[in-house]
Amino acid sequence: MNFLIFIAPNGFKDETLSKVRAFFDKWGIRYKVSSYSTKECRGYHGAVVDPDINTNKVNTADFDGIILLDGPGIDQYRLQEFRPLLDLILRFNTNGKYVAAVGNSLRILARSNTIKGKKVSVPNDDEIKRLVLLFHGIPSEEGIEGADNVISIGDSGALEEKLVRMMSHIGVN
Repeated sequence: MNFLIFIAPNGFKDETLSKVRAFFDKWGIRYKVSSYSTKECRGYHGAVVDPDINTNKVNTADFDGIILLDGPGIDQYRLQEFRPLLDLILRFNTNGKYVAAVGNSLRILARSNTIKGKKVSVPNDDEIKRLVLLFHGIPSEEGIEGADNVISIGDSGALEEKLVRMMSHIGVN
């Protein structure tokens, strides 16, 4: 299993990235961290990360899925309106690859037209709930929802438990 971890150029949640990396390492899942920055990315709490690959250069054939991480940088950069990212997620989805989002990165997932008719775990955020409904998703208060290849994690609280459920959903035990 090989995943792409997408982070905002600045303002990603450091703790979400560190938990996802540790979890993937523990489960033997290979990953690359990606962003649209060619420079180092800075987390909300000061972590500095050099992306392994620029998101513009991602070939979906090289990965089994993508996970979008949360943080204020999602809103700051208005990534839910960035067409190249939306198109990339749509390519992952069209090719039957996993597309997952945590917290406010669900804005991107909704705008990528991948949630129609699917239950989506949403955080306590009226704007995200509105987007889910606008793009014909079904809002859920569950901590994690998996529908086909689309996985939504409402927030990064108890993330390891939710990632275990994600692995179960995609058939990694």
